[in-house]
Amino acid sequence: MERDFFDKLHEECGVFGVLTRSGADVVPMTYRALYALQHRGQESCGIAINDDGVITGYKDVGLVNEVFTEDVMRSLPQGQMAIGHCRYGTTGGRTRENAQPIVIRHIKGGLALAHNGNLTNASELRMQLELNGAIFSSTSDSEVISYVITRERLRTGSIQAAVSAAMDCLKGAYSLAIMSPRKLIAARDPFGFRPLCIGELPDGWAIASESCALDAIGAKFLRDVEPGEIVTITREGVESDRSHCGGPSAECVFEFIYFARPDSVIDGSCVHTARQRAGAFLALEHPVQADVVIGVPDSGLDAALGYARQSGIPYGVGFVKNKYIGRTFIQPGQTRRENAVRIKLNAIASTVRGKRVILVDDSIVRGTTIAHIVELLREAGATEVHVRLSAPPFLYPCYFGTDIDSRDNLIAAQHSIEEIREIIGVDSIGHLSTDNVHKLADNSHLNFCAACFTGEYPCEIPKRAAKSRFEQKLSERGKEDA
Repeated sequence: MERDFFDKLHEECGVFGVLTRSGADVVPMTYRALYALQHRGQESCGIAINDDGVITGYKDVGLVNEVFTEDVMRSLPQGQMAIGHCRYGTTGGRTRENAQPIVIRHIKGGLALAHNGNLTNASELRMQLELNGAIFSSTSDSEVISYVITRERLRTGSIQAAVSAAMDCLKGAYSLAIMSPRKLIAARDPFGFRPLCIGELPDGWAIASESCALDAIGAKFLRDVEPGEIVTITREGVESDRSHCGGPSAECVFEFIYFARPDSVIDGSCVHTARQRAGAFLALEHPVQADVVIGVPDSGLDAALGYARQSGIPYGVGFVKNKYIGRTFIQPGQTRRENAVRIKLNAIASTVRGKRVILVDDSIVRGTTIAHIVELLREAGATEVHVRLSAPPFLYPCYFGTDIDSRDNLIAAQHSIEEIREIIGVDSIGHLSTDNVHKLADNSHLNFCAACFTGEYPCEIPKRAAKSRFEQKLSERGKEDA
């Protein structure tokens, strides 16, 4: 898996949902939407289909095109409603059991759920549920959410009322696509940590983590789901419950720096434009005499273009990216990261030979990959390499849906900027300031969560690590299971 080799943050998941009035088959649309959201998660994927109130699903470990082969697609029932999910797990292991959507059947009907984000009180909720007889088949916090909603559904008169009641006890980050026998629901946590939007089809509606998924199915972007909002879609139309809205917002700023696709529009701001603005700010904050500006594919390219335009230094294509590197490319031994980088990226010598190079990337997390990329440039003949990063130093763990839950492996938390410069072998390093990171999305009306840079979390964080006790060896657990 790429997470084992490349020094990048990884985001939790992508979610999608669609309902059509005409009865048009929604499975091919869901497949295309998940393909568009593949960048948000490459571990597993799935589709749940509603065929006249009967909810069935298929999910497995792998990429969208690996899981949904032609034979699988032909075997799936047609339906008028569906939700889809692609996963990168920050809680719960990489197993088929942790793949989504989650499908639950209960006395009042059925429920399918797809979740993007990370609960901060998942352990407490799971313990409460288990002590009251709940049995879990996975180790993900998404199953906790499905159980809480199901519990509330048995007490309330509608699925939207159940979701609203569940939101009273869910803490942390969650953007949800939920499907009942008659309704499609989108729900976003009150802080709005993760994106979620609504689109309109000629005969229905769709919800998605990003607008690029709406584009993939020919849907017209309508608007974003507001933080705390519950949107209920039926054949008759769209209804909104804003009873959880109105509090402080804290959208993850890394959606604009790295996570989202450049062609997406999130909460009013174009991701491509935001990354170019990051590069322009970098040029103003950290100017340097150089001959060419290049970006690390893919997330550094837009910021590199912004840096070049602001500084007047020519923009160049510095790397060719191998599009066919396998998701499961594994080479044992101590050199596997270096070899993985070399097979994924190759420097274009004619762009950098004999030149002072500005290398733009989104961030440095552990510092392993960037050092190998710099080495590629040196070998290709670059005389100087100046690294510019479109994010401030990553100093603190994230509890809201990325895979960094400790400071231990964060290079900026362990070393000074000068020490990092020496470790990765560059002539200078410049990070975007925390002041300017808040200015990237100029049209967004939401505030950003930048706790990974500042340590100022917008809400309570877990008191202990989120690793499941079911993924720990007996020697790690103590005596509780003796």
